[in-house]
Amino acid sequence: MNTKLKATQKHFKQWLLPILAIALLALTVAWLAGAFSHKIAPEVMPINPTVVIKTMPVKSSSVETFEAVPASITAKQATIISSRLLARIDEIHVRSGDKIKQGDVLITLESNDLASQVIEAQEQVNATKARNTEIKQNFQRAKELFTKEMISTFELDKSKADYQSSIAQLTAAQQNLQQAKTTLSYTTLRAPINGKVVDRFAEPGNTAQPGNKLLSLYNPLSLRVEAQVREQLAVKLIVGQSIKVILPVVDKTLTGQIEEIVPAANTGSRTFLIKVSLPYQDTMLPGMYAKLLIPAGRVTKNLIPQNAVHHVGQLSFVRVVIDNQPQRRFVRIGEVNNKRVSIISGLSEGEVIVVPAT
Repeated sequence: MNTKLKATQKHFKQWLLPILAIALLALTVAWLAGAFSHKIAPEVMPINPTVVIKTMPVKSSSVETFEAVPASITAKQATIISSRLLARIDEIHVRSGDKIKQGDVLITLESNDLASQVIEAQEQVNATKARNTEIKQNFQRAKELFTKEMISTFELDKSKADYQSSIAQLTAAQQNLQQAKTTLSYTTLRAPINGKVVDRFAEPGNTAQPGNKLLSLYNPLSLRVEAQVREQLAVKLIVGQSIKVILPVVDKTLTGQIEEIVPAANTGSRTFLIKVSLPYQDTMLPGMYAKLLIPAGRVTKNLIPQNAVHHVGQLSFVRVVIDNQPQRRFVRIGEVNNKRVSIISGLSEGEVIVVPAT
């Protein structure tokens, strides 16, 4: 009898633990599901009678669409300053950001040797002039003596040849002087345009190499926007056409004019280079990012007032009137123009929405 009782107790213990575990798991799931919490039945919130609202039907409209094309601000007038001579830099008179005027001295190179060459060339001109004056007087006397038949034709021709040779020598000396002065002028680098210094690539004491850049300049009044526009849109553009330009960094939208369309497509991307002039803005700098709004045709869109759209985090919703009660409906919105928002999805034409009263 004791053996049977022990077997029964052992069998009961084997089943008790799994049953308790299952019961505990069931209670936990029920608690997480809110079985022991007070439930509120879903209902439509009534319109607050103290809030003034108005409704309006959703209407479709045909609107012009634009394609935003990435662009960059560039300077139409930009130049690199370099030296024509191999010479040491004595002084650089400007730094990055300095404003300059056309003709201002930017860089001065060592010029002692060239100045000596100018003096030497000038003395050569003076000597040649004196020699030419003497030979000219001899030629005049020779003509007088020939008239009196006191010298031969040979002597007259020789005097004339000496005079013409002296004229040629004087001309050559004057040309050498002009060349020496021109070479000396290369030691003073001046600003070719009105503008601003972008960067300097050398310092006093460095040796200026012919053709190596020393300064870069640009004219702030010549800033424009350049963009690569796909051929389907570019072929519809014309020079002089007005184009909207967005400057995201300064949060501005400007109206520019197409001043140039490069008449050849990029074979790799099948795009055309479009250049748009802009009114002067002191906040614009070369290299800044911009966007061109290129006309891309007309489409039909559902437009609603901007104040009818509400936001919860990253989600947007409107209140749609169904059975005389406003219900929240999430929507996808597009661009905003003139305080009207285009609805990409979530609303259909004819549906009635709630618009806050003005």
